[in-house]
Amino acid sequence: MIVSGDPSRLPASDKAALLYAQARGDVSARLWRAALGTNDTTEAQAETASACPDFDLDALLSLLAPTTTAHAAPHPVGLAGLSSQDLPEDNGALPDPMHSTRGPATGLGPNDRYSGALNAAAARTGIPAAALAAIVNAEAAKNCDGSWKTGSRNPRSSAAGLGQFLGGTWQGEAERAGTWLHDVATRQGWLGDTGRVLPAARSALLALRYDAAASINATADYALRSVTQLKHAGVAVGEDVANVAKVAYLGHHLGTGDAIRFLRGGLDSRRAKLLLDAQVGAASANQRIAHSGDAATAHRSWLLNYIERNVTPSRFATEGLALAGKSVPAERVDI
Repeated sequence: MIVSGDPSRLPASDKAALLYAQARGDVSARLWRAALGTNDTTEAQAETASACPDFDLDALLSLLAPTTTAHAAPHPVGLAGLSSQDLPEDNGALPDPMHSTRGPATGLGPNDRYSGALNAAAARTGIPAAALAAIVNAEAAKNCDGSWKTGSRNPRSSAAGLGQFLGGTWQGEAERAGTWLHDVATRQGWLGDTGRVLPAARSALLALRYDAAASINATADYALRSVTQLKHAGVAVGEDVANVAKVAYLGHHLGTGDAIRFLRGGLDSRRAKLLLDAQVGAASANQRIAHSGDAATAHRSWLLNYIERNVTPSRFATEGLALAGKSVPAERVDI
């Protein structure tokens, strides 16, 4: 199907036909990759560039929706029903102890349109922009040119958006006072008297995961929470931004409780198997477990390798990668 002119002006019936045709093509490509054995792991999806369609469903959806950008503001963009009065203000306050160098994120390439949101979220939370870019880069699915897919969705869980937030975690961040997302939920009237998200508002709240700036700001809030809680648990995060990014990613990926257990002695086999299945698929997980001897070892090996290869803030910073704040004295736990 060839589309001429502005696709957003197409009648609803034509839009539906176009979406169906592209979705059918995407599913066909995924089935071929599965048949060839290249669709079972995150690594395979990221590294098989030749399998990417030239024009994928995310790109099509972006054409059918009004043009938006996350470059210039720390707020969600292109969100129907939200005005500037509904969104939290950035007062520039940096919470202690995460006073970062505040260097802007660089080296973003095709993701440069997100630099404004990354830098604003960094200024608000104190988590370095390069660390935030590294976390998002490790989490989000990518188009063939390396650009992040705002419509990223894990088929094995409810994880979605640039930050790959589970539905329950996203709702928890909206209910947690002091977060950017909590401010949006409060102004939209999505929270009840008890501070919990109203059932009728949950769909609208979860849809925010697909907005780039919302996902980036939530990633920053969650990173600050993870680093702070891990420090309080005795993990010596240090002042190096690369280590901060890795520790924050562990908290983002595992949740603080599992991150502490992972650093201190490892997860139990049942939990490790569940997490590994969700990340690489049951078939690949079973192969890794057979090779390693147990689920905890297999999961640990996969996750540490993934972090080492993918959580690389040096790609996104030209200034010194160090924090100005002092680390909490503790026995250092390397990852």
